[in-house]
Amino acid sequence: MSHPNKVPPRLTTEPGWPARESWRMFGIMSEFFEATERLSNIQPAVSMFGSARVPAGHPYFTLGEQIARRLSDAGFSVISGGGPGMMEAFNKGAYLGKSEAIGLNIELPREQFPNTFQDISLSFRHFFARKVTFVRFSTAYVVLPGGFGTLDELLEALTLVQTGKIQQMPIILVHTPFWRGLVDWLRDRLVAEHMIAPGDVDLVQLVDEPQHVVDAIFDYYEKRGFPSAEAKRESMLTL
Repeated sequence: MSHPNKVPPRLTTEPGWPARESWRMFGIMSEFFEATERLSNIQPAVSMFGSARVPAGHPYFTLGEQIARRLSDAGFSVISGGGPGMMEAFNKGAYLGKSEAIGLNIELPREQFPNTFQDISLSFRHFFARKVTFVRFSTAYVVLPGGFGTLDELLEALTLVQTGKIQQMPIILVHTPFWRGLVDWLRDRLVAEHMIAPGDVDLVQLVDEPQHVVDAIFDYYEKRGFPSAEAKRESMLTL
């Protein structure tokens, strides 16, 4: 039912708000600029994701460290969120290996503080600038057990690949017992109800062993070839 005489309240802006918003935009631009300057020569790189709440000594922590070490020794820089938990495991494994450990740190009210295993450490205030940086410099995503943030990064990557906004890349889910229910749900609900195409489920791989993660990435690019730097740059322009 309409209310023709009801006028919606007018939005009011605080004095100086436009100027503050303009300066905020400069801050966002500076985050993109610094990331480009410091990470432009780190290819190839793998972004790894997992829970910030997993302590050292946990089987997931050990698994993440082992995978990152093998990736690092195989010539891949490893990018993580830079914080505690699984992010520390990823950075530690890479730091002790032959390639660079990179942390994309984010300012949060709780949980996030930089771990000490970072060859390159960047700090972000804006989540979306950090998200773009993960995608922009990655040739693969490796996703271990985690919570909302981990799922957010996973679904973001799947959406960008599915819609053709970025070039297809390996998206590897590690530890089948944790992820099997999600993959089955994608097939049993989303595919069955025509929310996604059957082939979209194949955008993810389930892997359990550290060496199998490395092998899966090499196998993927042996068939397709690594994208050129120019092609990757062009694909990023429409993000």
